[in-house]
Amino acid sequence: MSTNADLHARRLAATPRGVGVMGDFFAARAENALLWDVEGRRFIDFASGIAVVNTGHCHPKVVAAVKAQLDSFTHTCYQVVPYEGYVTLAEKLNEIVPIAGPKKTAFFSTGAEAVENAVKVARAATGRSGIIAFSGAFHGRTMMGMALTGKVNPYKLNFGPMPGEVFHAPFPNALHGVSVDAALNYLQGLFKSDIEAKRVAAIILEPVQGEGGFYIAPKEFMAGLRKICDEHGILLIADEIQTGFARTGKTFAMEHYDVQPDLMTMAKSLAGGFPLSALTGRADLMDAAAPGGLGGTYAGNPLAIAAALAVIGVIEEEQLNARAERLGAALQERIRSLRHAVPQIADVRGLGFMVAVEFNKAGSDEPDVDFTKKVQNEALKRGLILLTCGVYGNVIRFLSPLTIDDATFSEALDILDAAIKA
Repeated sequence: MSTNADLHARRLAATPRGVGVMGDFFAARAENALLWDVEGRRFIDFASGIAVVNTGHCHPKVVAAVKAQLDSFTHTCYQVVPYEGYVTLAEKLNEIVPIAGPKKTAFFSTGAEAVENAVKVARAATGRSGIIAFSGAFHGRTMMGMALTGKVNPYKLNFGPMPGEVFHAPFPNALHGVSVDAALNYLQGLFKSDIEAKRVAAIILEPVQGEGGFYIAPKEFMAGLRKICDEHGILLIADEIQTGFARTGKTFAMEHYDVQPDLMTMAKSLAGGFPLSALTGRADLMDAAAPGGLGGTYAGNPLAIAAALAVIGVIEEEQLNARAERLGAALQERIRSLRHAVPQIADVRGLGFMVAVEFNKAGSDEPDVDFTKKVQNEALKRGLILLTCGVYGNVIRFLSPLTIDDATFSEALDILDAAIKA
């Protein structure tokens, strides 16, 4: 059997350094919220493949659905020979996505593809070219995805020039001194200094920023964006790639707001670990692209479609929205209980089980990146996998499967407690 050291050496020799890897151990198997490496070490997974397995590793209903599809066919290319599962899943998303009126859905393979196609649809539907995104945003590693992403290191380093007609505005963040009014006023200034409003096709944002630090868009900000979009004929795109499918205590994070987007991108936990993304939007907008303008050879793969239908069923049957609320509240309470003993804790925040803790140097507003890495490394030594995020890398985000059992969750909280104190 290969050891972690052997595999690590082979990885360095065979794969480029640009594919960054957090851990120096290699997965052998996983079940629900647990993962074992090739040497038999057990880990509690609070990363979930970056919010991909909300329904847990190898959920039996997801596995059964994929096995059943595997016995029928694995690929035809939907654009050559279509299949019922694609249509059924589109109907289901059209039913549950929080956009009023008739809707249509197209499928792709990755979140970045969904974002790229959202931009294509927005431009085709409006006849405009400009796109506005926000500081701290993450929308993918493709060229357009990078252009929209509001974080340079590592995503944009040495890859320029970026595609044109993409503009960034500050994301409201009370902790860092950016008010809702300031963020909205900046947009108005953008229309004066960089691009006139009638040339903007869409504004895209994550309701809760993922890579940017789990900052939650305030309700008044979302309402302000909707007002600006309506006033100028601009489309509002909600990127729900990390926030979707019960992570925030709602099936979609936009359900926490009183406004609706025009287009919504989804991926990650949509198919419980299988590569699938979706773009759902108002039917009139989705029909703007000419036949052949949307799609892809592997877009809407039959195995991933089958997995996604099972995932949505599991979320409903196991009431994972309610469970996300309960787990997230318990996690936030546990971290907050440490604030008196750990002055580096600057903020604890979250919606549902999309929770983060931000660390600053004690007694200051300066991000404490070293302390954050030490917490992550200490937790990993004790068997808990954590991810960092934030523009400064001083935030730890928690993305455990929503199906984690109570005993394992309690064990994880004890490890986290000890790692932060250590």
